[in-house]
Amino acid sequence: MKYVKWTFIALFWLLVAAFLHYTLPQHDVVRITDTYEKRVDPGENSLFWAQADTGTNGTLPNRDVFFIQTRKDDGEIIVYRNEDTGWGWPPYFKFDTSNLQAEAADLKSTADNPRWVAVRHYGWRNEFLTIFPNAVGLKQVAGPDVTIIPWTAIVILVLLAAIYWAIRVRWKRFWRSRVDPMLEEAGDRLDQGSHRMRGMFSSK
Repeated sequence: MKYVKWTFIALFWLLVAAFLHYTLPQHDVVRITDTYEKRVDPGENSLFWAQADTGTNGTLPNRDVFFIQTRKDDGEIIVYRNEDTGWGWPPYFKFDTSNLQAEAADLKSTADNPRWVAVRHYGWRNEFLTIFPNAVGLKQVAGPDVTIIPWTAIVILVLLAAIYWAIRVRWKRFWRSRVDPMLEEAGDRLDQGSHRMRGMFSSK
């Protein structure tokens, strides 16, 4: 039973970690090689696509989506989608998809004369599921080795850890002051009842 308990606990925290890793902002330093627009028809992977651009008809079964093709310094290719998040989840409140696409097109460069860009994004890239990280910001940087500290993610994680600690402390305090005494009282009553039952049977 102990193994089942710890398995469920491990699965719970694994899901929490995966959710945070998908949702929290990340940064990649890349060189933009191309930008394009493609008609997509989200199906079973629709969970990993954002909504249609704010102000457009979001009820259509398919829609045009902007994409940004990039390459890292080590040669790895990363393709980002460029979609509005609007007022939905994750709460990036992104409404400037077209402006970001124009900015990305302006930052295109070649391997001979590279321009390095820090892409702020969330999400994952998975070829099998055909899902792409969503670019939410671009910033030109000095080179591929620049260090970017993810302050937003750090602050959010610290706040979540503080909230978890506060809830855990109060829950343990509540358990000790309210639940434990009730359990002890119930145990004492059971013991008293069992003693009485044994006394009744022994007197016969």
